[in-house]
Amino acid sequence: MAFFARTPNCTMNSLTRRRFLEESLLAAAAAAVVEPVRAIAAPGKSSTGPNERLSVAVVGVRGRGQGHADAYAARSDCQLTYVCDADHEVGEKYAARHNAKGPPVKYVQDLRRVFDDRSVDIVSIATPNHWHSLAAIWAMQAGKDVYVEKPVSHNISEGRRMVEVARKYGRICQGGTQNRSISANRAAARYVQSGKLGQLQLVRCVMHRPRQPIGPPGTYAVPPSVDYNLWAGPAPMAPVTRRSFHYDWHWFWDFGNGEIGNNNVHAVDTARLIAGLTGLGRGVISYGGRVAFHDAAQTPNVQVAIHDFGGLTLVQEVRNLKTAPPRAGGAILIAGSEGYLVGQISGGNVVYDPAGKLVEKIAGSPSEDHFANFIKAVRSRKREDQNAEILEGHTSTALIHLANISYRLGRPAAPAEICRQLESLKIVRENARETFELTQQHLADNGVDIQQEPLSIGPWLTVDAGRETFVGSPAAEALLTRNYRKPFVVPARNEI
Repeated sequence: MAFFARTPNCTMNSLTRRRFLEESLLAAAAAAVVEPVRAIAAPGKSSTGPNERLSVAVVGVRGRGQGHADAYAARSDCQLTYVCDADHEVGEKYAARHNAKGPPVKYVQDLRRVFDDRSVDIVSIATPNHWHSLAAIWAMQAGKDVYVEKPVSHNISEGRRMVEVARKYGRICQGGTQNRSISANRAAARYVQSGKLGQLQLVRCVMHRPRQPIGPPGTYAVPPSVDYNLWAGPAPMAPVTRRSFHYDWHWFWDFGNGEIGNNNVHAVDTARLIAGLTGLGRGVISYGGRVAFHDAAQTPNVQVAIHDFGGLTLVQEVRNLKTAPPRAGGAILIAGSEGYLVGQISGGNVVYDPAGKLVEKIAGSPSEDHFANFIKAVRSRKREDQNAEILEGHTSTALIHLANISYRLGRPAAPAEICRQLESLKIVRENARETFELTQQHLADNGVDIQQEPLSIGPWLTVDAGRETFVGSPAAEALLTRNYRKPFVVPARNEI
């Protein structure tokens, strides 16, 4: 079995019995077919009259934003009044499709026109990551409530500014981590936080999503339908070095946060909900690389991050190459002194005893639609009604950023050196060397020799969670924020 293969550079005789069990449980969870529990009446038939419908603007309608717009348009208590996109071809096409079958919606290219319209109640944001926080901040300062896609920020500092702006202006701000509204996950949270797993020791979040190379680096033209100044916004208007202008921005640090930010934020957020995990922990280290693809992208396609929370360790594991045993998508494992909870991020959580014997399958009642939950809070003006209030979105996203900061400060290292550095860690439950050996085996299975394509390992960074900064690392502190391009500047704390 692959679990017991001898790796070529950092050898082991076998996995520990406990790790073998945990890997088997994760594989079973990821392979399981989960029957989703349907959401409660997403259209949300309201008792309010037509004059009380909420006016909604959706910013960014190429991909996920179309789902936003369709969801609001289907509700009787909302009216989609604006769509906005820096690519006028994308925005006009969606507006035309909508207008052919529903009440007219306006298309604008500049999101500031939306914020200037006092009649707009809600702004729903599905732009590239680098616009998430500034768009949300400007909208809340203009008196709008905000739904913002994951990851809610491009860096830690601007995420905290979002929370502060929401508090100062009394706005409702919901993060787009919709798995928080799945009833099976909320039931699992009640189970774990009642103490039935005992003392929690380990939270493992995995995101295995096969991808393909994005093509060679070069100098490519901005699509003529795109206003590049508006699209770049807070980010540099650098030459485009990727073949596909749209979507592939995810794999460049100026605009995206890699796969760990694109998808593993869902696993982290779900695990945090279930385990009741708060704050940013005491320290972090990350290693990985972009191997085998040989393309234009910058972010890793294999990455591991280890976070120290004192009596508990959080591990993030991301893979974009084929993986064995077969598992795909997001899964979580929470280990306590009395057993394990394992499941997919979309629900389907199962509890096992310490020996791996099935204890209980945790089912949920029909889930609450995530947009409906947001609208409920907008109506009640109670942020505690939200399933994904912006502080939760910020905390989950900040853990992603911590991992990426360590990775970006790293350097290529031989397998033996990575082993030595990981073995020096003093953390609870997680065997960091075993995780590296499994990563190395995964790469070898995909024909990657990390002697020839070395991985990078970042420094161990001590975190001051209260101040959301680092201890003794000016280089890491510099990556808490970015240089903003005027006038697209996230305000400093004293400017909010």
